Amino acid sequence: MATRAGDIDPGVLTTLMRHENLSPSALEDLLNRQCGLLGVSGRSADMRELLAVAPEDARAALAVEMFCYRVSKYIGAFLAALGGAQAIVFGGGIGENSPEVRARICERLEWFGLRLDAVKNKATVGTETCITDDTSRLPAWVVTVDESVLVAEQTAAAIANHTQPQAQAEALA
Repeated sequence: MATRAGDIDPGVLTTLMRHENLSPSALEDLLNRQCGLLGVSGRSADMRELLAVAPEDARAALAVEMFCYRVSKYIGAFLAALGGAQAIVFGGGIGENSPEVRARICERLEWFGLRLDAVKNKATVGTETCITDDTSRLPAWVVTVDESVLVAEQTAAAIANHTQPQAQAEALA
């Protein structure tokens, strides 16, 4: 996440509140606006900036490394839980526009038979393309995504589904 905390042990929450004298709203602000790439790097939530300064900035390098590690860890966990997948899809700002981040993530997935085509990956920014080579057991794709449209569509569907059971209950009454 750019500014939000990822997985966190629940005990950390009360410890932070107690030792840092944080109110619930201050803790919420910390976890949602001051963690993630920003919190680890101490500099920025923008992956482009962090990649640019990582060679000279150890905290920026750590933030990038942690991000790539965590994404690959979750993909691996989902592959195990699902018993495999038909493809890995990179979308959104970082997924669509950062060949370096995609390469770091995919490198950790070679155990599953994912073989990145370095030339295709490097050439793919903001376009839809398969970025794995022909021998890859698991294809990886870059897909353009308008995240705000997806959020709006999912919100509308959730609202429609929430009101529907109520209307059905009223019809039965």
